Amino acid sequence: MASFGAWILLLILAAGTCLLMFLLHRTPLGPLIHERIPDRPRRRLFLASVSFFLTFACVRGMVFCITHDIPPFHFILIKGRHIHHLMFGILILLAVGYGWLCDLGTGMGETSILASRLMSILYGMGAALTLDEFALWLNLKDVYWAKEGRSSIDAILLFGALLAIGTWGAPLFTGAKSNKT
Repeated sequence: MASFGAWILLLILAAGTCLLMFLLHRTPLGPLIHERIPDRPRRRLFLASVSFFLTFACVRGMVFCITHDIPPFHFILIKGRHIHHLMFGILILLAVGYGWLCDLGTGMGETSILASRLMSILYGMGAALTLDEFALWLNLKDVYWAKEGRSSIDAILLFGALLAIGTWGAPLFTGAKSNKT
């Protein structure tokens, strides 16, 4: 059975998703983002980048707690096998990819917009969980805190920059500038 710390990670990710969805649907933040980023694909990039960076920060913090024996966090062990968090990221990315192949969240109805936002947030989370262990892919061994583990940080920064540039680039600032005049 998975450790208590794994359930905490899932709860944190679920709570973060619910909080972002609540902020987008029930507060002035949703209309503000819609006004500043009128293009729907760019809004999806924005949501993915926010969830990407938040998930990365949470996961790094949890792994720090695990490696420094700070309760209640522990490695995820199932039948004695250590399960890396990139596995959860891959599963989330597969689910999001399948959803988008089925055109989930691509319509114009309110349910479709909700699904679009949820898929974008989940995509950012899945990408962060997966790329946080990029060094494991390259070295085929756990080098998370070793010198070789730096490649995970590089992958996070490169992909995070790609998401951020797609959203927070020049059009966002030009939209803000044109509203001031």
